[in-house]
Amino acid sequence: MILPIVAYGHPVLRKVAMDITPGFPNLEKLIADMWETMYASNGVGLAAPQVNKDIRLFVIDTEQIFRSMEEDEEDGGYPDAPGMKGVFINAHVVELEGKEWPYNEGCLSIPRIREDIKRQATVTLQYRDEKFDSHIRSFTGITARVILHEYDHIEGKLFIDHISPLKRKLMKGKLTDISKGNIKVDYKMLFPEK
Repeated sequence: MILPIVAYGHPVLRKVAMDITPGFPNLEKLIADMWETMYASNGVGLAAPQVNKDIRLFVIDTEQIFRSMEEDEEDGGYPDAPGMKGVFINAHVVELEGKEWPYNEGCLSIPRIREDIKRQATVTLQYRDEKFDSHIRSFTGITARVILHEYDHIEGKLFIDHISPLKRKLMKGKLTDISKGNIKVDYKMLFPEK
């Protein structure tokens, strides 16, 4: 089932999400719905707070980024090609490494706004997969970036928190329009002020 994506301004996007146990109600269905919602809205990652659940869960699929690069015959030399598809439950950052590098990011909860965001090149995460098997793994490149973007969501942060106060001030009108639902998007959204 395609779930509505929570828009900027909703309080769930600013909450630090909670760890869950294997017995979390309807977890398998929630994960399936998150995949369906992410693909229906042309996303490469989706965190549970974006579908109004304050739990430490996100899904990513960076394989689709590299598939589209292949079509353009350009891989950009990314170390994480061909990407990965995965479920991350109860994720916690163990270590951030490498030089920060900029990349133009957007967010399904903040449609039609994109900004160059600097993030570190490598992240090591401790997390559980959809079977609740435990992992400690390092990720690099685009995959690390998407993971860090989604990880921010479960920490109550948004990608616009990484830009200068001046830039945020300049986009205030657009952000207000988003929270009021004065924006057209191709996917279902839940607006805090509607």
